Amino acid sequence: GIGPVIGKCVYNWFASEENKLLLARLEKHISIQKTLVPEGRALIGKTVVITGVLPTLSREDAETMVREAGGKSASSVSSKTAFVVAGENSGSKLSKAEELGISVIDEATFLKKLAS
Repeated sequence: GIGPVIGKCVYNWFASEENKLLLARLEKHISIQKTLVPEGRALIGKTVVITGVLPTLSREDAETMVREAGGKSASSVSSKTAFVVAGENSGSKLSKAEELGISVIDEATFLKKLAS
C-alpha cells in the first residue's frame, strides 16, 4: 500500500505544472493498450503455500505450477496467503493456516483450481 507521505508526494508530482507539461510531451510517444489475462493463469495475484508430502507432486513441481498459473509460492503462512495445499505430515504450516482461517486444500483440489 501507499501511506500518506508517499501519497502526498505522488499527488504533488502530478499537480506540478512542469510535470504536467512533461507528461503531455511524453504522451505523444506512448500508446496504452488493454491486456487480457491469459487463459490458464488461475492464480494471478494469489499467494499459495505448499506443505507436507503431496501424493503425486514434488514440492518443487507444485511451486512451479503455482508460478506458471500467475501465483506466488510462499514458504510460510500469513494473512496474505490465499490457500494452503497440504499433504501428509503438514505440521506447523497447517496449524498456522487453521489458526488464521486460511483455506486448506488437498492436491486434487489444487489441480482442479489450476485447470479452471
